[in-house]
Amino acid sequence: MPPATKRALVSDQVFERLSAQILAGHYAPGEKLPTQRALAADMGVNMASVREAVKRLEQLNLVEVRHGDAMRVSDWRTDGGLDVAAHLLFAAGGVDRSMMAALLEARRLMLTEAARLAAGRRTSDQAAGLDALASRIADTPDAAAAQLLDLAFMTELVEASGNVVFVLILNTVRRIYLENAERLAAVAAPDLAPLYARAAEAVRDGAAERAAGAVSKLAGEQEQRLMASLP
Repeated sequence: MPPATKRALVSDQVFERLSAQILAGHYAPGEKLPTQRALAADMGVNMASVREAVKRLEQLNLVEVRHGDAMRVSDWRTDGGLDVAAHLLFAAGGVDRSMMAALLEARRLMLTEAARLAAGRRTSDQAAGLDALASRIADTPDAAAAQLLDLAFMTELVEASGNVVFVLILNTVRRIYLENAERLAAVAAPDLAPLYARAAEAVRDGAAERAAGAVSKLAGEQEQRLMASLP
């Protein structure tokens, strides 16, 4: 018999185990999962914990539950959303390097385009906000503080782009960022301050291509540092 799952946050542990198995391909798209009763018995938990975990799997479109039918695994590549990224990124307690590389590449491309748009759409308050944040990064005493300021800077930049889809994507990225701050510490450092200042200046001046180039260089440097910091 398998050891019983700890009672604290039981549904979370059931969810993490099932989502990891699905994302790792232990169950193929369309394949039936064991019944909730069988899962509860196998994991040594109660039915309520399994039901709660299954609801979360449904919300991520990892499983489909139909009344009177078995739970079937969905194809996360066609049905999943950006929220699946965090579970792929930190599978089995480690960091998936290929997923991290893909996420950072997407971040760089989105921020580059956001900067190009922001140069033409930003308000005077947003331009001033970017300047102020860039100055604070230059004066910050440590990498942890720079990390939070980096998030604030990129949030201001995306808001200034005026693209609501970019804003929604950043909301998901922000959750991943904050929940795993220690693992992502290399993404920001005080010595990158000149690159933030260059980007803020270009946005303020309405220089779209210069803004895009500055942010692409900044995000690219962050990408290299973070990838190099991974085990």
